[in-house]
Amino acid sequence: MIIDVLTLFPEMFNGPFESSIIKKGRERGLVHLNLVNIRDFSEDRHRTVDDTPYGGGGGMVMQPGPIHRALEHLGRRGELGTVVLLCPQGLRFDQEMARSLAAAERLVLICGHYEGVDERVRAAADLEISVGDFVVTGGEIPAMLVVDAVCRLIPGVLGEPGGAEDDSFADGLLEYPQYTRPRTYRGREVPQVLLSGHHREIARWRRQESLLRTLVRRPELVDPERLEPGDRKMLRTVAERLRRLGID
Repeated sequence: MIIDVLTLFPEMFNGPFESSIIKKGRERGLVHLNLVNIRDFSEDRHRTVDDTPYGGGGGMVMQPGPIHRALEHLGRRGELGTVVLLCPQGLRFDQEMARSLAAAERLVLICGHYEGVDERVRAAADLEISVGDFVVTGGEIPAMLVVDAVCRLIPGVLGEPGGAEDDSFADGLLEYPQYTRPRTYRGREVPQVLLSGHHREIARWRRQESLLRTLVRRPELVDPERLEPGDRKMLRTVAERLRRLGID
């Protein structure tokens, strides 16, 4: 996959894009990241990319010209794959969206900044994405989140087939609890079932714990249409456990 990131601050990506999973994906030739400095497409000697808003108000607005010229430099509209504008008004980014974007051959991310981008930039985007209902300084950190979530879903990036399948949200639920050595730590034991070697029982325990954790922490994620055949019976068991804990 080719991922182009249009930004005013390409230096912000050096650490995240040269570490961990993204670095491995690049080294394996599975992810090609291209940082494009929007200032390079300004048409004055001061490399101006923003101006005061029409109608008044505080802050500065990113001009449409430099962004459009940067996109045109990358290729014609049909050659750019999916063009994404990162902005607070966009659709909420989630695992399903990450999975959809990971299927694309090319992805272009536009990072807004200041008070946002000129409204006419939106016409160049196929999709607008928000990573949450909070305010950050610009689109750079949200772009890093999107790239990380997408890259780990590209086959081969994690190094193991199906390596991301058990992650939280992969099947709509939160991930089950994980344990490693030591077997006993500060008086807390690893659940016996994980030591049993019975793979079917372990899978059953993990599914039940995943349902329990999701019901307690994020009940809105439980979609009846996505439940597996044995989940309804597990849900009754989970509900009983919650009642014993005094949680309705």
